Amino acid sequence: MLSLFLIFTLLDSGKTFAADGKLIGTAGLMQLEGSGGGGIVPWATLAGYDSREQVAFNAVYTRVSVDDYELDVLGASVSIYDRVELSVAQQRFDVEALNTRIEQNIYGAKVRLYGDVVYSTLPQLSFGWQHKVLNDGAIANALGADNAKSGNDFYLAATKVHLGALAGYNAVWNVTLRATKANQMGLLGFGHANQDNYQLMLEASAGVLLSRHVAIGFEYRQKPDNLGLGEEDFKDIFISYIPSKFFNFTLAWADLGSIAGADDQQGLYLSMQGSL
Repeated sequence: MLSLFLIFTLLDSGKTFAADGKLIGTAGLMQLEGSGGGGIVPWATLAGYDSREQVAFNAVYTRVSVDDYELDVLGASVSIYDRVELSVAQQRFDVEALNTRIEQNIYGAKVRLYGDVVYSTLPQLSFGWQHKVLNDGAIANALGADNAKSGNDFYLAATKVHLGALAGYNAVWNVTLRATKANQMGLLGFGHANQDNYQLMLEASAGVLLSRHVAIGFEYRQKPDNLGLGEEDFKDIFISYIPSKFFNFTLAWADLGSIAGADDQQGLYLSMQGSL
């Protein structure tokens, strides 16, 4: 249903697709929950290169393969007049030890509140919402989640690009404050019988554009431990290749910490994104 809405929005816009609205590399990527940003952290940027008179459509496929788990993400988004972003994503989380798969659908919206990531003196600010729905909450129930069906995350993000700031190279940083009840992004449900309140989590990213087409950086995402399983923060080191505004490719080394009691979950993150 949301996919049809995105298509009709594009067709009804009467505008050209975005190809020249922003500097290459400044639109960021699409993260694990479908929102525009880095790999694991949503940024204040809206996915796509639309100007304030354009509409951009984006699609992404991401795979994260760590020691005991695999996560596949399919996502799509539309960015409208560089003001509003709407997104949808499906996460498929394979648990090898149990020979099972957990699926979660995520519906997102983001609004740019202030500024421009490049041209304003202060950082660009955006407010976002992610509604997460588990297709099967059996494992979340078994682990003691307070809600094994659905939950909502809310976040405020600040992002800034500094042109030529590091020995002539462009630099970018982002700080995001997220209110959440999610266990492992929601894949293990939301909250616990003894902890069902929202908690504020800090997320951050920093990177350098080595050229117009290559960026490197790192990310950090703080996470709650509602279930008492030793859930740890996410971290990654990434390199992105951006040959054009219509395609980008990201490879990262991801450290997801402990997941459902399985320690030291580390491995490769691979993402491919297309934009119009």
